[in-house]
Parts: sequence; C-alpha cells; structure tokens
Amino acid sequence: MRMGTCGWWRAMLMVVAGLAVLAGPAVGTAAEANMLLMGGNGGVYFLAEPGPLVVDVVKLELSAPTELRAVLVGPDRRPVAEQRIEAGPGRQRGVVTQPQVIRLTTQVERKGVYVLLITAAGDRYGTRIAWGFSSNCPKYMIETARGHRDEAHQEPIILHSPDQPASIWFQPAAEGFQIEVTKLPKGVEQLTLHDARGQLIQNLAVTEGQAQAQIGPEPGRGAAPWRLHLPKGSGTIQIDGLTRWRPQDTHRDMAIWTTNGRAWFDLLPNRWLLTPYSRKVYGEPGSSGEMTYTVHNNGKGRRVFQLTLEPGAGTLQARLSTSHVTVAAGKTAEVTIHYTVAAEGRGMCHLRATPVDRPAFSTYSTLEVVAGPSPAREPLAMPLVLKPYEHENEQFGYLPDYPTDWEIYHDMENRPYGLTDRGLMALRDGGWELIDLRKVVTVAGKPEGESSFTMGRSSTKIAFDRDNDMYLVSNTSGRGALLHSRDGGRSFTAYDLGPSGAFDIEQFSGHNVPTGAPWLLRSITTERDPKLRWRQLSTLELIPVEKRGGKLEIGQPIELTRLALGVGAHSGIASAIVSREGRVHAIWGEATDPSLELPGVPAYVVSCDRQTRKLLGEPVLIGYGAPANDTHNRPSITMDSKGYLHALTGTHNATFNYARSLEPNNAHGGWTEAEPVGEPMRQTYIGLVCAPDDTLHLINRQFLYETEPHKASHHAVLAHQIKRPGQPWEAPRVLIIPPLSEYSIYYHRLTVDRAGRLLLSYDYWSTMWFYRNDHRGKRRTSIISDDGGQSWRFLFTDDLLGNIR
Repeated sequence: MRMGTCGWWRAMLMVVAGLAVLAGPAVGTAAEANMLLMGGNGGVYFLAEPGPLVVDVVKLELSAPTELRAVLVGPDRRPVAEQRIEAGPGRQRGVVTQPQVIRLTTQVERKGVYVLLITAAGDRYGTRIAWGFSSNCPKYMIETARGHRDEAHQEPIILHSPDQPASIWFQPAAEGFQIEVTKLPKGVEQLTLHDARGQLIQNLAVTEGQAQAQIGPEPGRGAAPWRLHLPKGSGTIQIDGLTRWRPQDTHRDMAIWTTNGRAWFDLLPNRWLLTPYSRKVYGEPGSSGEMTYTVHNNGKGRRVFQLTLEPGAGTLQARLSTSHVTVAAGKTAEVTIHYTVAAEGRGMCHLRATPVDRPAFSTYSTLEVVAGPSPAREPLAMPLVLKPYEHENEQFGYLPDYPTDWEIYHDMENRPYGLTDRGLMALRDGGWELIDLRKVVTVAGKPEGESSFTMGRSSTKIAFDRDNDMYLVSNTSGRGALLHSRDGGRSFTAYDLGPSGAFDIEQFSGHNVPTGAPWLLRSITTERDPKLRWRQLSTLELIPVEKRGGKLEIGQPIELTRLALGVGAHSGIASAIVSREGRVHAIWGEATDPSLELPGVPAYVVSCDRQTRKLLGEPVLIGYGAPANDTHNRPSITMDSKGYLHALTGTHNATFNYARSLEPNNAHGGWTEAEPVGEPMRQTYIGLVCAPDDTLHLINRQFLYETEPHKASHHAVLAHQIKRPGQPWEAPRVLIIPPLSEYSIYYHRLTVDRAGRLLLSYDYWSTMWFYRNDHRGKRRTSIISDDGGQSWRFLFTDDLLGNIR
C-alpha cells in the first residue's frame, strides 16, 4: 500500500490504535503521548515497575527500503525480546510507504531501567527512515544517537510528525545555551520555551522556517525538565548541552530527552550507576569467590547510594560487602559480592542500587554463578559471533585474570608485560604486579630524589633489546621521553627525546632483535589539509639510540621526509621499524599532490647503518595503498628468520599490497613487485608478525556485504590471513563478527611471544553512539593461538606462566 504525504500519519495512527486495543488502555494512553516520529537511530530507556512491559515500534521509510532492528534488554542488559521490521517493497519519488509496526513484550520481575535499542540496516546516520514508539511504561527517556562521524559529535533531534504538536523536554545547561530550530513547516509562527515550573522563558519567533533563542547563564539552574514546544512536530532541533556539546557541559555526548514531562526520570545523574550490568562466573562446586561492581555518581556533589542483594533464580549463597557507599561527583566506588558456588546447577542474585537523594530511581545488576568448568577455557569455534549485549562474558563466562587495558609483550625470557592506565603490569611469582611509573622513574642527568617526572603514555608498545633491557615511550610536558629499565621494569631512567610528537618504537614482530637499544620514529605534524580530512603533512625522523655502559645516548634525529602521513597506534599497531646485525629498517606512507591521479599512498622503506647513522640509499618506493592522501594507510614491515624484509602497504577499505626484499637485511637491494594479498577486499589497520617458521600473519578489519548475520547491510569483521614461505596469501578467515551491522572498529593489536604463539587483543566498538554510550568500563579481550592461527582460545594467566623460560 502506498499513499501521499498527507495520508501516512492517519494510517499510522490507525495501526497504533489497533495495537492499543490488543494491549489494553494503558498502551493506548501512552501511544497518544509519545508516538512521535524521529530521524536517526538511538533508543529508549524505560524505568519499569514489576508487571508486563509492552513496547510498540513504528518504522516509516523516507527515502529507501531499510530494515529496522529493535532489541529490548533488561536492567542487567540481558536480551528479553528482539524483532526486525523488514525493508519495504520500495518507493517512488514523493511517495511515502505505509508505516510498519512491531511489538516487543516482556514480564518485569523487579524494578529497573530497561533499554530499547534501535538500528537501521545501511542507515547509520538515520536519514532513510523515521521511527517512533509507544509503551505502557509511563517513565521513559529517549537518546537519539546515530552512527559516529569523523567530526565533532552532535545529535540533532529531527522530527517527522507534522500533523501533531510536539514537545522536547530536556535538562537545561547551567552555563547558558543556544537553541536553533530549522526546517519548520509552513504555518508555524512561534515556538515556546518553558522552565521546569511551567513558567514561560521565551517565545521563539519563526522566520522562514527557522527560530532561535539565546539563554543566558544561571549558576543555580538545574531543575529539569525544561520544555520546548512546537505546534507542528516537524523540524530539526539543536540545543547546546543536549544535541551538541562544549567542554563545560555536564553530560557530554548524551542526547537524552523525552516527549512528555510526566515521563521524565533521573537517568542523567544516575547513568552507569551500577556496572558491570551482568557477570557470569563458573567455579568448582563448594568453592568461594567474589565479584566487584562499580557504583558511579554521574550527578553533582557527594551522594549516598543504598545497596541491597536480591535473590534470583536457582540457589546461590551470597553476601554484600557493604550496604551504603558515598561517592563524589564524577567518581566511583567499589562494592563486592562474596559468593559460594552451589554443588550443582546455577544460581543468581541481583545487586540493587538506589540513590538516597533520588529514591524513585533504582536499578540492578545480575551475578550468575554456574557450577563446573568455564566454557571460556575451551577452544573457540571460530568465528566468534558477538550478539547485542552478549559479548565474551555473557556467552562463555570469559573473565580475564590479567590486565586488559592494552596488548601484552614478552621479554627475551618470554615474561609478559602490559601497559595499563595506571602503570606497568608485570607477571611475577605467579601473580600480576602493578608498577606505578610515576614513582619509579629517574630523569637522566638529575640526582635521584631531585627529579620529577610525569608519565604521559605516547605508545602502548613495550620494546626489549638483546640484553633484555626494557623500553617505553612517553610524552610529557611537551617533550618526548624514552624510558629505559635494566631490572625488568622495577625502575626506569627517562631520557629526553626533544620535541613531543607521535612516536613509534621497534617492538618484537617475530625475528628482529636490536643489537643495541631500539631506535624510534618521531612524526611531527606540520600541516593539515582543510579540503582533505585525511591528508596531513608531517616531518618524519629516525631517532638513533645507543647504549653504552648501561646508559643511553640519544643521537641527532635523521630526517626521512617532510611528507609523511604520520605514525601512530590507532588500530592494528603496525610495525614501522625492524633491525638486525647493525642495520635498522623503517617504513612509512607519504602525502602526495592531490591534483595527481595516483593508485594510493606511496609506501617508502629505508635502511640505516647503526654505527655510521647513514642511510644506505634514497627511500625506496615499494608500492601503493589506496586511496591516496589518507592517514589510515600506514604500512607495516617485518622480517623473517633469514633477514628478508616483508612489507604491506596500508589501505583504507581497499586490498593491502605485499612486497618482499630481494636481499636479506637490505631495503636497497630490490623488492618483488607489490601485489594484492588476495581478491579485492575492504581492508584497514594492519597487524603483522612473522612466526618462527617464517609464516606471515595478518590481522585486520574487513568489511563484508550482505552476508550473515547482517545480510540486510554490511558489517566489519576482524579477519586473519596468512602467507606461508614461498606460497601465495591464503584467503582471509573471519575471527570476530560484530553484534551490530554498519561501521565498527576493534582497536586490535597482534603480538607474538618468543615461543611463536600469536596473541590477539581487541576491543569492539560500534558506530552507534547509543550502544557505545551504554557501556562503561573496560572490555578488551585477548585470545591466543598455539598452532599458527588454526585454533584460538581465550587467554588466561596460566597460558603465560607455562612458557616463561
């Protein structure tokens, strides 16, 4: 059925009215209040009381057939209902298809914040459809949240209900704010703005479909919600502190509002009140354990939170470490559940948190304890398919017993280390030890005790030389610093590297071991192209480092180019430097003249003699990575057991190109012709290492189209590809499938230990702000392969202990 633009709204009301009859009067009343059609994706938070929860979702296709996906989860983020509205049969220009409606239902057992997630296939910016909802739950808050853009985050509220009035109820910014409304329909002459007491603040005159207001600062302002009223529910709304944010705004990146003042509840000051939302634990029958949860104060001032433990399904003996915590604004406190594993089966308990100053708000997290071995200890059936709100712990009980902030590196004795936000973690005497780098660093040239050093991490890489000394790179106070340890990270000496910039250091990638201290690359950005977002010019320098008498000497930087696209460790953490027997080899990508038609970013390699500090020749062009002038396209280099260099040109959603040096340990003796690593693919972010048998291993993000489980659109997987000596690259093998379609990123890092085992660290992030905003805390996962990537399993500390030499 098709209809003109004046008829679809009446058709939608008829459909919703029919659903309201099925659900009873409660849904009908709510439908009248909040069935407002919006652009963009996002979702809804419901403060639900015990009883049936009914949510109707409507989709209206505006410009193209698109599938809508709706997922309803409980306060502990356990899915309770999911439905999809399939793409319509198509449309003609100027004709809107009939609205489509689905219903999601669940039985609420205990009070808490339920969550409705809305995504649209092939429409991460939410321009192809409009959606709305109705519910029998009287308390609800909307978060309009599209997919991310590579620009300042903003979430304009776009309304598509011209045949009915609409109100936006929101938290006003105390610092003063501006309101801008555009694309208002004809016949709208004035908008009104009221405060939380219902007093008129300002009439907004409409001129040529636009209205605006400037509201001055008011330090005492805070009562919510304010109300912006539109006589016709159509237009685009921007409000400082709500849809776009400044540094001083309290709730940044959270476009949270509602359509009815009576529906408002205290979500903003209590967001992320209790995390993790859910944990699944396995254990030996009769054994004891504990699980720590975090209480977060997202409001103002010091607040007290009441904590209680409620029994759930099954049998579980559990007790709480405290009944109350006091938390300062923006801070967190920890609370622990102590439990005993039952003799068999599983048991649950629910940790409830209620703010004493706002007792009408209350929610809970869930702990599930299962008797028996954890599936996380078993080999993984690849690919690992993540599901909405069901990641590694929810599916397998994965609970890492090691730091997961970043990737793990191994020293010459195969002892593991990892950087965290708090310092350096080292595995010693069977357990992990935190080394606070602020307390163990002495600045070279200054007496101990008289030097001060503020650690600012520049790279997560950890490097080791042949003597097993450790090296870290830091940016602090506008200067770069190389940290050197001779005692396994118990103490460090900091050496000045000169001006700050983006640094890369030679980390172990399979067969490279610096004969002295590892050298570094420094990239200092000199120019950004206002017309090409990803084109920037940087001066790239190779920084010599020598070790004499246990101390370091930082040499004069060797300028390689002034056209570099930079270095960095966004994802993949590509290797840019390798060395052997007195030679250092570096690789980089360059910016080019935009007027030239080139196949991509040119990748250059040089070799340098450590002793003379002279390049062995001019930079060698080994190939191109599409597209040109894109800083994503950072190449990677490694070497095999014979010293041959292997390089990949970086790409941004194109196929990597591979080349190998014709002479060992020499970038200037010729290269094979660069060739694709396979059939055309959309690859980005190189992670490259060389195994003991000289097999190359590549981990990267890859986009797939119209394949399960996201057949209606595209999605980004994490893929593994190998090249055995003398053989072509094998077809990629998918390792991780994301829970949501469209763009995503994994911030992955591939490392190899001294025994040749592959360690892959990743942290999945969706493009959808609603999904990424809901999470708080660390969720990085590490998997390990003992057999060259043929099988994988989750990494645990005992995997690391068993291979220390």
